[in-house]
Amino acid sequence: MSTKEAIARLDAAVSALGAVDLSEWSDETLRAHLLELSVALCQVDAALSRVADEVRARGFQVEEPALAGG
Repeated sequence: MSTKEAIARLDAAVSALGAVDLSEWSDETLRAHLLELSVALCQVDAALSRVADEVRARGFQVEEPALAGG
């Protein structure tokens, strides 16, 4: 996968996660999908940790970028 494609996929994942609004879910719906949600969150966490660890293993830091104008 090209670098451009990898960054595009990461951006798409961030966009997809940003679109999730659990405030629209009832407690019953959340309870019904809690296992699926938990599995997905753990998979996302593991994938992000792996990528961050690979960056750090190369001697770079993962830093939060300063917001433009902020």
